[in-house]
Amino acid sequence: MIVKNEEKVLARCLDSIADLVDEIIIVDTGSTDATKEIAARYTEQIYDFVWQDDFAAARNFSFSKASMDYIYAPDADEVLDEENRQAFLKLKAALLPEVEIVQMKYHTVTDYNTVLNAKMEYRPKLFKRLRTFTWIDPVHETVRLDPVVFDSDIVISHMPENLHSKRDFSIFTKAIAGDGGLSDKLQRMYAMELYKTGDILDLMDACPYFLRIYETESQADKRSRAAAILLRTYRRLGGERDFFKIAIKEMTDKPSSEICAELGDYYSDAGDAKEAALWYYNAAYESEAILDVHAGSDRALEGLVASYEEVLAQELSEEERDYFMEALLQAKRALEEIEE
Repeated sequence: MIVKNEEKVLARCLDSIADLVDEIIIVDTGSTDATKEIAARYTEQIYDFVWQDDFAAARNFSFSKASMDYIYAPDADEVLDEENRQAFLKLKAALLPEVEIVQMKYHTVTDYNTVLNAKMEYRPKLFKRLRTFTWIDPVHETVRLDPVVFDSDIVISHMPENLHSKRDFSIFTKAIAGDGGLSDKLQRMYAMELYKTGDILDLMDACPYFLRIYETESQADKRSRAAAILLRTYRRLGGERDFFKIAIKEMTDKPSSEICAELGDYYSDAGDAKEAALWYYNAAYESEAILDVHAGSDRALEGLVASYEEVLAQELSEEERDYFMEALLQAKRALEEIEE
């Protein structure tokens, strides 16, 4: 494990896994609370590592200290309940030596979710420490490069007590300043965290980077992600000209749910409930989410319901009232299905 100031959750994590493993290695990256004292109740293998704004460097250091056949790499805010502890023991007893990575289902059980777009998703969590190279194919033989991955049924409960976005944003911005950009994976993760949890200051910090991507990138998916961040930023800043400059361009292709939802929010804030309803409807039914699944599901439907209710409070013809009442009922049913 790599840890820093995890005194509130570390014992909870270690209590759930200590008897499942053969050694416990804790790498501390600068705790100023009781984290190391708590860790000492479970292991003598506690190492200090100077934080470098690089989780990969810390993780590589922690792996270098391991000596067993497989390495389990939990974070301090993860927990295995009793059912999944037993599943872990069964896996450990039956694991075939050719398996190099075991994926486990990752379930964030609090509201502090920054990047997950599903209730559960597979993540690699158990790793073979030393990999054996194997030749494959009966002719034109080659070394197998892809690892042997097993998808287990073990569910890890991710139970953070706060958001880590500010920490992540500082690493992203430092990487951009140092290297001039991010890999496609990190660019996508940065956009997802920003859209889900970024405040106006975070968005303003990121705006120049995503504007550069939008103006220079040829790949449509990268431009779409950047557009969603830019629209969210310009709407919150009240920059109508820049907002509609991006929005109109996005309308020439298939806009994402995020773009439609931002337009819905814009017109909702402007007091135009009918126009807001149109864009929330497009977000929910006529487009797909690229950063935040909620933009095309419950968030869009909640906006749609609120907009229809505002419209129904206005003076309408009988025909209009019937239309919007039926539309409101449909939107409420759709929202109830999602919540169930």
